[in-house]
Amino acid sequence: MKSVTVNDLVKRFSLEVLAGHSELHRPITKTKAHRPGLEFVGYFEYFPQAHVQLLGRKEITYLHKLSENERNLHIGNIVKYHPPCFVVTRNQEGLKYLTKYCEEERIPLLRTSSPTSKFQDLVDLFLSKSLAQEIAVHGVCVNVSGIGILLRGKSGVGKSETAHTLIRRGHRLVADDIVVLKKISPETLLGTHNGKTKEFLALRSVGLINVSRLYGRKAFQDETRIVLDIELTKWQEHALNNDLELEPTFTDYMDIQIPHIEIQLQPGRDVAGLIEAAANSWYLRQQGYSAVEEFMQRLQSDTD
Repeated sequence: MKSVTVNDLVKRFSLEVLAGHSELHRPITKTKAHRPGLEFVGYFEYFPQAHVQLLGRKEITYLHKLSENERNLHIGNIVKYHPPCFVVTRNQEGLKYLTKYCEEERIPLLRTSSPTSKFQDLVDLFLSKSLAQEIAVHGVCVNVSGIGILLRGKSGVGKSETAHTLIRRGHRLVADDIVVLKKISPETLLGTHNGKTKEFLALRSVGLINVSRLYGRKAFQDETRIVLDIELTKWQEHALNNDLELEPTFTDYMDIQIPHIEIQLQPGRDVAGLIEAAANSWYLRQQGYSAVEEFMQRLQSDTD
């Protein structure tokens, strides 16, 4: 099971550590932060104890209004489950009682100046990406006009060279050679680099280039949602290359179906232009328009 540590959370969001300094190595394995509410009144049947516990203004104000005995009872009931950490938002103060219990139970108590809802969105996004199921595939990942595309094909077929042409046309590189795919929801596939190849593109006969240094910061993007899987293949002389593709095909990545397109290569063919056309066509389909459907309707109207 993938995990991040509480210390990763502290570093990512510059959190202040109020208690549990020696326990920052604690693992976090769940993607959603939880705001305890019913737990403060003693209902623990569905308490997500493995989640980061978030204490906003509502929770802290409620605790402040309790008597010392009630407060000790309610907090004591929660800390005995040993969640990975507590995070207090909006730099709220008056936390001596909470600090006391966290020190006794060796649970990290953290604080941020961020508003509760904003911080919860940010930490949920961070955890969902960090803990996502992932695989690495051989290929190139690019963002074409805001549309994430995975380029695949055999070694030497021209994936990196095609990506270079797209970059020169104003599009962005995400990853070359090794593309890390992350499943961040049942329908969402994220493409990114492995860190080592960040901003680098390997071109045969030229060598390794840094696209950000060569073409500016806009030439690179850290990650993108993958919506198209394009396979570059060698030209087949007798293949049917003008198929209307009435039945769409898909590639499966971790149970997510990504529309698949095959583009055959031939000297002089504008492959980058075809990829731009495929991206724009995908966008129009999301808006409800299909050129194939319109064409078939025209044919049908001619026969009526």
